[in-house]
Amino acid sequence: MTRKLPRFVLILWMLPLMGQFQGQSGRADQAPRQLLRLEESLDAMGTTYTVTLYGYSEDQMEAAVEAAFNEVRRLDQMMSNYLPASELSGVNRHAAERPVKVTPEFFNLLADCMEYSRQSQGAFDITVGPLMKVWGFYKGAGHLAPKEEVARALKKVGYKNVILDRENRTVRFAQPGVELDPGGIGKGYAVDRMVDILKENGIASALVSAGGSSIYALGAPDHGEQGWEVKIRDPKNARKTVEDVYLKNQSMSTSGSYEKFFEADGRVYSHIMDPRTGFPAQGMLSASVITPRTLDSEAWTKPYFILGRQWAAKHKPADFRVFLCEDKAEQPCAWLQ
Repeated sequence: MTRKLPRFVLILWMLPLMGQFQGQSGRADQAPRQLLRLEESLDAMGTTYTVTLYGYSEDQMEAAVEAAFNEVRRLDQMMSNYLPASELSGVNRHAAERPVKVTPEFFNLLADCMEYSRQSQGAFDITVGPLMKVWGFYKGAGHLAPKEEVARALKKVGYKNVILDRENRTVRFAQPGVELDPGGIGKGYAVDRMVDILKENGIASALVSAGGSSIYALGAPDHGEQGWEVKIRDPKNARKTVEDVYLKNQSMSTSGSYEKFFEADGRVYSHIMDPRTGFPAQGMLSASVITPRTLDSEAWTKPYFILGRQWAAKHKPADFRVFLCEDKAEQPCAWLQ
């Protein structure tokens, strides 16, 4: 069930366009256009999507945002693991029994996930769901999992258990108990699709956020060409930031141990699971990744968090920027060089 939060539109300034507002005599032929700011939010897919945009037509801006939110609602029907009728739920129910034919969009998304898993040596894995349930992170804050339960769950986890047939566009699981979990990629994909819809509706300046952790900055806001200012929070203090960045036609996603965690026997266990070991990753506090697409930035925060600074520095693409905060490091928070 979705809920639209209150909307507000503000007039920011008067922007005279001299070529349009003055005739050859130098007189103003019409009033200057008013730059507007619109912000709206929607609860869907287990998070809150917020769009902030600038423009000159309130009707156009409202229509663009509503179209973007309709896209999120559509994707919820495709990727939700809470809705029994979703495409993902259908795959989870039947793919261990037989190949399940899926839409081209869903198949391509799964193919991307398999590639992320391959490139990250299994640190990203869309089948991590059974481990999240065993550790209590599926719908709660988590709890210590018995080792025997972790071992049983691990047998159901592994991206190689997902068999994609590109020719027939089907998905099959290699064994019973395998489940797809879109938690590591769904928000990023939705943000990218929202941005596409905004562009199609004539929007050139917008900031789209999914829960504050996956963001895309389209163009630049009213106050300059540098881009949208986005803050990376201090993983040890929510009231502080450790870095300010400016994004323009870029995305940034952040995964942190502070998002969902519990303490047991003097240790902190976060929701960021290492699917290779079956245990929450240790040693990292947060990972922020800046990329051209939100799909990539969200997916790669987990492997960089799990595998650490040295692995990330060696394997990240040249057009990625990565900011890591490590526990007990001499310089806790720093950009990868």
